[in-house]
Amino acid sequence: MTKITTHILDLTHGCPAAFVKVDFYHIQSESKRIKISHGTTNEDGRLVTPLFSSEAFESGDYELLFHIGEYYKKQEVQTTNPPFLNQVSVRVGLSSEQEHYHVPLLVSPWGYQIYRGS
Repeated sequence: MTKITTHILDLTHGCPAAFVKVDFYHIQSESKRIKISHGTTNEDGRLVTPLFSSEAFESGDYELLFHIGEYYKKQEVQTTNPPFLNQVSVRVGLSSEQEHYHVPLLVSPWGYQIYRGS
């Protein structure tokens, strides 16, 4: 069964990014995406439940959309107006119905890094 999880680390403060909204989409085409789920990270920067966990998996392109601008505004971090990073979009290709895909985000108001975790 495929499972998609994430966690977010705030590199500015050196801690997990709590209460960040995350949306998860299935990309049908360049002009069409379908929202599958959404969640908000907990105090440990993790989602309580996976963004996707199902046996009804379809191989293809997916997008995680992290609402980082809102997070840093709540943290009262001075950024530009509008924020340099408002939403971080990460598109990934998922191919296996038996995989657990973990997609961590390391972020600051000025940059980010993403990788496939375990």
